[in-house]
Amino acid sequence: MTVNKLFGTDGVRGTANQDPMTADMALTLGMAAGHKFTRGDHRHTVVIGKDTRLSGYMLEPALTAGFISVGMDVILVGPIPTPGIAMLARSLRCDIGVMLSASHNAFEDNGIKLFGPDGFKLSDEIEAEIESLMANGTESLRAGASELGRAQRLDNGTGAVRYIEFVKNTFPRKLRLNGLKIVVDCAHGAAYKVAPAVLWELGADVVPLGVDPNGFNINKDCGSLHPEQMAEKVKEAGADFGMALDGDADRIVVCDELGNIVDGDQILAAIAHRWQKSGELEGNSVVSTVMSNLGLERYLKSLGLDLQRTQVGDRYVSARMEEGGFNLGGEQSGHIILGRHATTGDGLMAGLQLLAALVESGKPASALLHSFEPVPQLLKNVRFNEATSTQDLLEHSSVKDAIADAEARLYSSGRLLIRKSGTEPLIRVMAEGDDAAEVQSVVEGVAAVIEAAAV
Repeated sequence: MTVNKLFGTDGVRGTANQDPMTADMALTLGMAAGHKFTRGDHRHTVVIGKDTRLSGYMLEPALTAGFISVGMDVILVGPIPTPGIAMLARSLRCDIGVMLSASHNAFEDNGIKLFGPDGFKLSDEIEAEIESLMANGTESLRAGASELGRAQRLDNGTGAVRYIEFVKNTFPRKLRLNGLKIVVDCAHGAAYKVAPAVLWELGADVVPLGVDPNGFNINKDCGSLHPEQMAEKVKEAGADFGMALDGDADRIVVCDELGNIVDGDQILAAIAHRWQKSGELEGNSVVSTVMSNLGLERYLKSLGLDLQRTQVGDRYVSARMEEGGFNLGGEQSGHIILGRHATTGDGLMAGLQLLAALVESGKPASALLHSFEPVPQLLKNVRFNEATSTQDLLEHSSVKDAIADAEARLYSSGRLLIRKSGTEPLIRVMAEGDDAAEVQSVVEGVAAVIEAAAV
């Protein structure tokens, strides 16, 4: 895998108006990405969307100027969920799609996510090429005065309307949500209009939360990172189901009618079971990351299904799905990719699949959303000096011995995962197994040895 300096596991991200998340960088990125995706002699087009962060007003025009300066036309759609940009990149026949969002982060941060004309996130290799273009100077990429691009904004929420219809069409036409009261927490983010609209148009009694963005409150004590608000509202309102999205609505956390919160692993289990019964699941497999709970793997095995694991990051899940011909994947954090309908994680769409199962079964959510009992899982981050090599630490004899001993202790009853952070000088130590005390002992023991070796 190519290691990039600017791009992380999900595009470029950082504190707004501080390096690297500046208007200058966005301008240069627009020029480099526009040049990379200028192929052939047709008019080239990029579609740009954003969430509700204040800094979107700074980054959107900077990106627009960058794309226009290399001869690419720009379509601006305003606030829209990230999966909406993936959809529009294909629907509008664009050469590239751009989403301005830092996902679940606080308003101070922002990010730039790039999609190819096929609606998929860019590979590490293409991101590295764009970064190389940026590093080598963009003066030579400028178009002539008569070849500059143009910009236009889709008026009256046209992009959001297209996305609403797109998402609704993934819900079985024979079903309705009539009689269901649903709490939806939009995190004051990109889905603050579209998510309540979709649910209402399908017949639900909608109780909206997090639908008053002001540029500063995205993800603040709400949404998928803080689902407690949603769960409390479900109990207070006597609702049947609750769903909490993050700032760009590409991930979801849900709860049942009792307020019990459910993560991405349980969501994958429920959808896999429904799709298996309906014959919609392809490849007898579900794709998830190394972080998914062992309980999910065991549950899928009981259904005769395999769990295909990838490194952390929804684009790696998507790549494995594409490679293996699988159509269901996601992350424990709530990124759920429904390959039958979309190219990237879509929280609202995943919620509709759960609601379809709810309607079909006639059972309460509490009977559907708890397919397995998660095994105890513990994660500890070990920070070390930036001058220290991660590889040297992991190759240290004491660390290798500690890891081997931990794996022997867990053996067939658990799992140990050691991975380095892609953005910080951290080594993440995670273990899971049937015995919570053993899991804690293993994690603390390995972490202590790594800390000692880093001194």
